[in-house]
Amino acid sequence: MPEQEYDTVRAEVADRILTVTLNRPEKLNAFNPQMMADLLDVLDAADADDDIRVIVVTGAGRGFCAGADVSSGGSSFDHRKAGAWHRDTGGRVALRIFSSTKPVIAAINGPAAGVGASMTLPMDIRLASTSAKFGFVFARRGIVPESAASWFLPRAVGMQRAMEWVATGRVFGPEEALAAGLVRSVHPPEELLPAAYELAREIAENTSAISVALSRQMMWRMLGESHPMAAHRLDSRIMSQIGGGPDPVEGVQSFLAKRPPAFPGRVSKDMPPLYPWWQEEEFRPLEERAPASEGQG
Repeated sequence: MPEQEYDTVRAEVADRILTVTLNRPEKLNAFNPQMMADLLDVLDAADADDDIRVIVVTGAGRGFCAGADVSSGGSSFDHRKAGAWHRDTGGRVALRIFSSTKPVIAAINGPAAGVGASMTLPMDIRLASTSAKFGFVFARRGIVPESAASWFLPRAVGMQRAMEWVATGRVFGPEEALAAGLVRSVHPPEELLPAAYELAREIAENTSAISVALSRQMMWRMLGESHPMAAHRLDSRIMSQIGGGPDPVEGVQSFLAKRPPAFPGRVSKDMPPLYPWWQEEEFRPLEERAPASEGQG
């Protein structure tokens, strides 16, 4: 990943792990359009770099992200001029994280409110500091959940807890987040990033980049399917495409030889394209297929 200076984030690579630090500490890393642009650029660069295996996202200073920058006052959320053409900026980041080929770990080091909380929902694993606080505060600002949180949050914690947090808009601590499954673990501040990096290294050192990228997309996309047959069609198709490739061969050989694996596959050139295989004609149930035209057997 080429070195580049950003206005609102820092991007640093070490040990095949990209650390993205939200970097507006004087404003508790409040989210603004420039932060959106910077995050989109960083995520694009990370996907293009096969040497990056995992992304860790954290915040500079004492906050993770205090939410949208509302320094413009009451007009902060006024998008009426754009009308139907408006695209929520937090949602653009959330959808880009959703489509990432690299697993994303959130190391939530302090307050995460509004978009600061909802942008973590498409991240795959969330760790929190004992200093973290969470708030889906949209109703207290007279707006609705953004960053596609109405899709992500109920899937993360269930409808009952999601609606409680959104309807009250209250701020809650890391233990409540842990009990609800919003975060995977809670750590003293000085142990948060080491714990995130330990998990990231376990991924980077032991797994196939292609396997992780495909598995990530398979599981996220299956959240919207109504029947496990969709997953069966998808994993059957992918296994038929990659099963005889170099990564599965190396996976078995390294296991039998009791040595660390050295997977040769590169996501940028060796991974099957990510499109909805299970919607292809030959993978649809017979009753759902278009009728054959006359003259066809």
